Amino acid sequence: MSLALPAQQLSERHFRSIAEVIEARVGIQLPASKRTMVEGRLRKRVRALQLDSLDAYASRLFDEGRLAEEFVHLVDCVTTNKTDFFREPAHFDLLRETLVPRLCALPAHRGERPLLKVWSAAASTGAEAYTLAMVLQDMVATGARFDYAILGTDVSTEVLRAAADGIYSEEMLAAVPAPMRRRYVMASRDPARQIGRIVPELRRRARFRHLNLMDERYAIDRDVDVIFCRNVLIYFDRPTQRAVLGRLAGHLRPGGYLAVGHSESMSVTGVPGLTQVTSTVFRR
Repeated sequence: MSLALPAQQLSERHFRSIAEVIEARVGIQLPASKRTMVEGRLRKRVRALQLDSLDAYASRLFDEGRLAEEFVHLVDCVTTNKTDFFREPAHFDLLRETLVPRLCALPAHRGERPLLKVWSAAASTGAEAYTLAMVLQDMVATGARFDYAILGTDVSTEVLRAAADGIYSEEMLAAVPAPMRRRYVMASRDPARQIGRIVPELRRRARFRHLNLMDERYAIDRDVDVIFCRNVLIYFDRPTQRAVLGRLAGHLRPGGYLAVGHSESMSVTGVPGLTQVTSTVFRR
Protein backbone atom coordinates (compact mmCIF):
# COMPACT_ATOMS: atom_id res chain seq x y z
CA MET A 1 0.00 0.00 0.00
CA SER A 2 1.54 3.31 -1.07
CA LEU A 3 1.08 6.62 0.68
CA ALA A 4 -0.80 9.16 -1.39
CA LEU A 5 0.97 12.41 -2.09
CA PRO A 6 -0.35 15.22 0.10
CA ALA A 7 -1.03 17.28 -3.00
CA GLN A 8 -2.22 16.76 -6.52
CA GLN A 9 -2.06 19.95 -8.57
CA LEU A 10 -2.24 23.67 -8.04
CA SER A 11 -5.29 25.40 -9.40
CA GLU A 12 -4.60 27.73 -12.29
CA ARG A 13 -5.34 30.70 -10.04
CA HIS A 14 -2.91 29.62 -7.35
CA PHE A 15 -0.12 28.75 -9.77
CA ARG A 16 -0.52 32.15 -11.40
CA SER A 17 -0.39 33.85 -7.99
CA ILE A 18 2.84 32.05 -7.05
CA ALA A 19 4.41 32.81 -10.44
CA GLU A 20 3.49 36.49 -10.16
CA VAL A 21 4.90 36.95 -6.66
CA ILE A 22 8.15 35.14 -7.53
CA GLU A 23 8.67 37.25 -10.64
CA ALA A 24 7.81 40.48 -8.84
CA ARG A 25 10.07 39.87 -5.84
CA VAL A 26 12.85 37.64 -7.15
CA GLY A 27 12.78 38.33 -10.89
CA ILE A 28 12.50 34.69 -11.90
CA GLN A 29 9.89 33.84 -14.49
CA LEU A 30 7.77 30.73 -13.98
CA PRO A 31 5.87 30.09 -17.22
CA ALA A 32 3.20 27.42 -17.51
CA SER A 33 5.84 24.94 -18.69
CA LYS A 34 7.39 25.10 -15.18
CA ARG A 35 4.15 24.24 -13.40
CA THR A 36 4.89 20.53 -12.91
CA MET A 37 8.35 21.39 -11.57
CA VAL A 38 6.91 23.92 -9.11
CA GLU A 39 4.28 21.46 -7.90
CA GLY A 40 6.90 18.77 -7.39
CA ARG A 41 9.17 21.04 -5.38
CA LEU A 42 6.37 22.36 -3.19
CA ARG A 43 5.16 18.90 -2.15
CA LYS A 44 7.98 18.51 0.38
CA ARG A 45 6.98 21.81 1.99
CA VAL A 46 3.33 20.77 2.01
CA ARG A 47 4.30 17.59 3.89
CA ALA A 48 6.46 19.54 6.34
CA LEU A 49 3.49 21.78 7.18
CA GLN A 50 1.15 18.77 7.37
CA LEU A 51 -1.24 20.28 4.86
CA ASP A 52 -3.66 18.28 2.74
CA SER A 53 -2.94 19.70 -0.68
CA LEU A 54 -0.97 22.16 -2.77
CA ASP A 55 -4.01 24.38 -2.96
CA ALA A 56 -4.23 24.37 0.85
CA TYR A 57 -0.64 25.61 0.85
CA ALA A 58 -1.43 28.34 -1.68
CA SER A 59 -4.51 29.36 0.33
CA ARG A 60 -2.27 29.66 3.39
CA LEU A 61 -0.10 32.12 1.45
CA PHE A 62 -2.69 34.23 -0.29
CA ASP A 63 -6.01 33.79 1.50
CA GLU A 64 -4.77 33.56 5.09
CA GLY A 65 -2.18 36.34 4.69
CA ARG A 66 0.85 34.22 5.62
CA LEU A 67 2.98 34.93 2.55
CA ALA A 68 5.48 37.09 4.47
CA GLU A 69 6.34 34.41 7.02
CA GLU A 70 6.52 31.69 4.38
CA PHE A 71 8.27 33.62 1.60
CA VAL A 72 11.83 32.42 2.38
CA HIS A 73 10.66 28.80 2.21
CA LEU A 74 8.74 29.45 -1.01
CA VAL A 75 11.85 30.90 -2.65
CA ASP A 76 13.95 27.96 -1.46
CA CYS A 77 11.45 25.60 -3.07
CA VAL A 78 11.04 27.17 -6.49
CA THR A 79 14.50 28.55 -7.31
CA THR A 80 16.82 26.50 -9.50
CA ASN A 81 20.17 25.85 -7.84
CA LYS A 82 22.19 24.13 -10.54
CA THR A 83 25.90 24.54 -9.83
CA ASP A 84 29.14 22.66 -10.44
CA PHE A 85 32.81 22.99 -9.63
CA PHE A 86 34.81 24.41 -12.56
CA ARG A 87 31.67 25.02 -14.62
CA GLU A 88 32.60 26.82 -17.87
CA PRO A 89 36.31 26.32 -17.08
CA ALA A 90 37.57 28.89 -19.61
CA HIS A 91 36.52 31.61 -17.16
CA PHE A 92 38.88 30.27 -14.51
CA ASP A 93 41.74 29.96 -16.99
CA LEU A 94 41.17 33.58 -18.00
CA LEU A 95 41.05 34.65 -14.36
CA ARG A 96 44.39 33.02 -13.63
CA GLU A 97 46.22 33.91 -16.84
CA THR A 98 44.88 37.38 -17.64
CA LEU A 99 42.44 39.02 -15.25
CA VAL A 100 44.36 38.71 -11.98
CA PRO A 101 47.67 39.97 -13.48
CA ARG A 102 45.85 42.95 -15.02
CA LEU A 103 44.05 43.72 -11.78
CA CYS A 104 47.26 43.57 -9.76
CA ALA A 105 48.77 46.11 -12.17
CA LEU A 106 46.01 48.68 -11.56
CA PRO A 107 47.12 51.86 -9.73
CA ALA A 108 44.73 51.03 -6.89
CA HIS A 109 46.54 47.71 -6.37
CA ARG A 110 50.16 48.79 -6.48
CA GLY A 111 50.74 48.10 -2.81
CA GLU A 112 52.98 45.36 -1.52
CA ARG A 113 50.14 42.83 -1.28
CA PRO A 114 46.87 44.09 -2.82
CA LEU A 115 43.52 42.66 -1.74
CA LEU A 116 41.43 41.32 -4.62
CA LYS A 117 37.69 41.22 -3.97
CA VAL A 118 35.73 38.57 -5.87
CA TRP A 119 31.95 38.22 -5.76
CA SER A 120 29.96 35.15 -6.80
CA ALA A 121 26.58 36.82 -7.25
CA ALA A 122 24.48 33.67 -7.71
CA ALA A 123 26.46 31.39 -5.44
CA SER A 124 23.93 28.59 -4.91
CA THR A 125 25.58 25.90 -2.74
CA GLY A 126 29.04 27.45 -3.12
CA ALA A 127 30.78 25.42 -5.83
CA GLU A 128 31.60 28.52 -7.88
CA ALA A 129 32.92 30.47 -4.88
CA TYR A 130 35.14 27.61 -3.79
CA THR A 131 36.38 27.06 -7.35
CA LEU A 132 37.45 30.71 -7.37
CA ALA A 133 39.16 30.19 -4.01
CA MET A 134 41.07 27.15 -5.30
CA VAL A 135 42.32 29.01 -8.38
CA LEU A 136 43.39 32.08 -6.41
CA GLN A 137 44.95 30.07 -3.59
CA ASP A 138 47.00 28.09 -6.12
CA MET A 139 48.31 31.38 -7.53
CA VAL A 140 49.25 32.65 -4.07
CA ALA A 141 50.89 29.33 -3.19
CA THR A 142 53.11 29.54 -6.27
CA GLY A 143 54.36 33.04 -5.53
CA ALA A 144 51.74 35.53 -6.74
CA ARG A 145 51.76 38.52 -4.39
CA PHE A 146 48.16 39.36 -3.60
CA ASP A 147 45.56 38.56 -1.00
CA TYR A 148 41.93 37.79 -1.79
CA ALA A 149 38.46 37.70 -0.28
CA ILE A 150 35.44 35.95 -1.79
CA LEU A 151 31.80 36.79 -1.23
CA GLY A 152 29.01 34.46 -2.29
CA THR A 153 25.40 35.67 -2.35
CA ASP A 154 22.11 34.05 -3.27
CA VAL A 155 18.40 34.63 -2.84
CA SER A 156 17.93 31.17 -1.29
CA THR A 157 18.84 30.88 2.38
CA GLU A 158 18.80 27.09 2.21
CA VAL A 159 21.62 26.88 -0.34
CA LEU A 160 23.66 29.48 1.54
CA ARG A 161 23.67 27.26 4.61
CA ALA A 162 25.00 24.42 2.49
CA ALA A 163 27.65 26.72 0.99
CA ALA A 164 28.90 27.78 4.39
CA ASP A 165 29.19 24.12 5.45
CA GLY A 166 31.27 23.34 2.35
CA ILE A 167 30.30 19.65 2.24
CA TYR A 168 29.78 18.02 -1.16
CA SER A 169 29.14 14.59 -2.64
CA GLU A 170 31.97 12.65 -4.26
CA GLU A 171 30.02 12.86 -7.52
CA MET A 172 30.00 16.66 -7.39
CA LEU A 173 33.66 16.87 -6.36
CA ALA A 174 34.71 14.72 -9.32
CA ALA A 175 34.98 17.89 -11.43
CA VAL A 176 37.78 19.25 -9.21
CA PRO A 177 41.21 18.45 -10.73
CA ALA A 178 42.96 15.76 -8.70
CA PRO A 179 45.89 17.93 -7.48
CA MET A 180 43.50 20.61 -6.23
CA ARG A 181 41.28 18.02 -4.65
CA ARG A 182 44.22 16.67 -2.67
CA ARG A 183 45.07 20.16 -1.45
CA TYR A 184 41.64 21.65 -0.85
CA VAL A 185 39.16 18.85 -0.06
CA MET A 186 39.10 16.72 3.09
CA ALA A 187 37.73 13.23 2.60
CA SER A 188 35.21 11.86 5.05
CA ARG A 189 36.61 9.54 7.72
CA ASP A 190 33.82 7.17 6.75
CA PRO A 191 34.38 6.16 3.09
CA ALA A 192 30.84 4.85 2.89
CA ARG A 193 29.49 8.41 3.17
CA GLN A 194 31.12 9.41 -0.15
CA ILE A 195 31.43 13.09 0.74
CA GLY A 196 34.22 15.62 1.10
CA ARG A 197 34.57 18.98 2.79
CA ILE A 198 36.40 22.12 1.64
CA VAL A 199 39.46 22.73 3.83
CA PRO A 200 39.13 25.34 6.61
CA GLU A 201 41.62 27.71 4.95
CA LEU A 202 39.34 28.17 1.93
CA ARG A 203 36.16 28.24 4.01
CA ARG A 204 37.66 31.15 5.94
CA ARG A 205 38.34 32.97 2.67
CA ALA A 206 34.73 32.72 1.48
CA ARG A 207 31.76 34.23 3.27
CA PHE A 208 28.16 33.79 2.23
CA ARG A 209 25.14 36.04 2.71
CA HIS A 210 21.62 36.54 1.46
CA LEU A 211 21.07 38.98 -1.39
CA ASN A 212 18.21 39.41 -3.83
CA LEU A 213 19.42 40.71 -7.19
CA MET A 214 16.02 42.38 -7.59
CA ASP A 215 16.75 44.77 -4.71
CA GLU A 216 17.23 48.38 -5.75
CA ARG A 217 20.48 48.63 -3.78
CA TYR A 218 23.09 46.06 -2.76
CA ALA A 219 24.95 46.41 0.54
CA ILE A 220 28.18 45.42 -1.22
CA ASP A 221 31.50 47.24 -1.60
CA ARG A 222 31.82 49.37 -4.72
CA ASP A 223 35.41 48.37 -5.43
CA VAL A 224 34.90 44.72 -6.32
CA ASP A 225 37.55 43.39 -8.72
CA VAL A 226 35.67 40.47 -10.29
CA ILE A 227 31.98 39.59 -10.31
CA PHE A 228 30.78 36.20 -11.53
CA CYS A 229 27.05 36.35 -12.31
CA ARG A 230 26.60 33.30 -14.49
CA ASN A 231 23.51 31.41 -15.58
CA VAL A 232 21.02 33.43 -13.56
CA LEU A 233 20.23 36.29 -15.95
CA ILE A 234 18.56 33.79 -18.29
CA TYR A 235 15.69 33.52 -15.77
CA PHE A 236 14.96 37.28 -15.92
CA ASP A 237 13.10 39.26 -18.55
CA ARG A 238 15.03 41.81 -20.59
CA PRO A 239 14.26 44.93 -18.49
CA THR A 240 15.19 43.06 -15.30
CA GLN A 241 18.45 41.87 -16.87
CA ARG A 242 19.42 45.42 -17.76
CA ALA A 243 18.55 46.74 -14.31
CA VAL A 244 20.53 44.00 -12.54
CA LEU A 245 23.53 44.43 -14.84
CA GLY A 246 23.54 48.18 -14.25
CA ARG A 247 23.58 47.64 -10.50
CA LEU A 248 26.35 45.03 -10.72
CA ALA A 249 28.47 47.34 -12.87
CA GLY A 250 28.17 50.00 -10.17
CA HIS A 251 29.91 47.69 -7.70
CA LEU A 252 32.97 47.05 -9.90
CA ARG A 253 36.07 49.13 -9.41
CA PRO A 254 37.30 50.88 -12.58
CA GLY A 255 39.16 48.15 -14.44
CA GLY A 256 37.15 45.39 -12.73
CA TYR A 257 35.54 42.49 -14.61
CA LEU A 258 32.09 40.92 -14.92
CA ALA A 259 31.70 37.31 -16.13
CA VAL A 260 28.34 35.98 -17.33
CA GLY A 261 27.17 32.65 -18.71
CA HIS A 262 27.62 31.68 -22.35
CA SER A 263 23.93 32.12 -23.11
CA GLU A 264 23.80 35.55 -21.45
CA SER A 265 26.41 37.68 -23.26
CA MET A 266 23.87 39.41 -25.50
CA SER A 267 22.07 40.75 -22.43
CA VAL A 268 25.23 42.66 -21.40
CA THR A 269 25.94 44.25 -24.76
CA GLY A 270 25.25 47.97 -24.56
CA VAL A 271 25.10 48.21 -20.77
CA PRO A 272 26.65 51.60 -19.92
CA GLY A 273 30.13 51.42 -18.45
CA LEU A 274 30.92 47.86 -19.56
CA THR A 275 33.26 46.98 -22.44
CA GLN A 276 33.39 43.48 -23.90
CA VAL A 277 36.72 41.67 -23.38
CA THR A 278 35.74 38.16 -24.48
CA SER A 279 32.36 36.74 -25.51
CA THR A 280 31.27 36.45 -21.86
CA VAL A 281 33.61 38.77 -19.91
CA PHE A 282 33.18 42.54 -19.65
CA ARG A 283 35.40 45.25 -18.15
CA ARG A 284 34.39 48.41 -16.38
